[in-house]
Amino acid sequence: MTDIALVVMAKHPEPGNTKTRLCPPLSEEQAADLYEALLKDTILSASTVDRTSLVVGLTPAESIGYFREICPGTTLLLPVSGSDVGECMDLVTTSLFLSGYRSVVVMNSDGPSLPAKYLGMAVEELEQSDMVLGPCEDGGYYLIGLHEPKPALFKGIDWSTNRVTSQTLANAKFEGMSVALLPAWYDVDTPMDLHRLINELTSLPPAALPHVRQVLSHIKEDMGGFKMAGLPASRARSFLAQ
Repeated sequence: MTDIALVVMAKHPEPGNTKTRLCPPLSEEQAADLYEALLKDTILSASTVDRTSLVVGLTPAESIGYFREICPGTTLLLPVSGSDVGECMDLVTTSLFLSGYRSVVVMNSDGPSLPAKYLGMAVEELEQSDMVLGPCEDGGYYLIGLHEPKPALFKGIDWSTNRVTSQTLANAKFEGMSVALLPAWYDVDTPMDLHRLINELTSLPPAALPHVRQVLSHIKEDMGGFKMAGLPASRARSFLAQ
């Protein structure tokens, strides 16, 4: 065990309750399958980060068996239940600090094309900053890293809005914390995000994001879905043929 925990916050994929903003163009089942693939590829990426111990903060608690099947055997599985994402992150970070970790980095589970070097940068930046934050292009954030429990950081945040990063930075300033910002990245939440992901896959090495590629190959017959996401069928067909 290292003294730095890298936490992937994850939900059990359920049709009708997972990635619903992707429906349409995807069906509820396809959206859940896609999230499962995003999750698996995120865990795969996180498991390669040096100097960290992989943790999955999972919801709901009864899905621990599912996560035990999809995670590396050395993964610490931490069931969490909170009223919102902020309370969940506070509970996870506090629990891990109490367990003896010196630093905790928490990341989302739906941006698996995030360059692995950004995760390494987060670990490095924590050596000299009180907090590291990876902002999303939509105003949220994909990662937060801390050296100690900071419940105040997660209070008064309008979650799932474009104010999350700015409000979190305001909380950090009020707490007198030094902050390191990582490069911005994106989550796969909307049809246009799906468009971007498919475009990105055409330029990534063929071995990158294997689970996402597999799921998209399963729906390659429904080229109209990719058209609705704004991607020309010819471009999607080119990717799916790889």
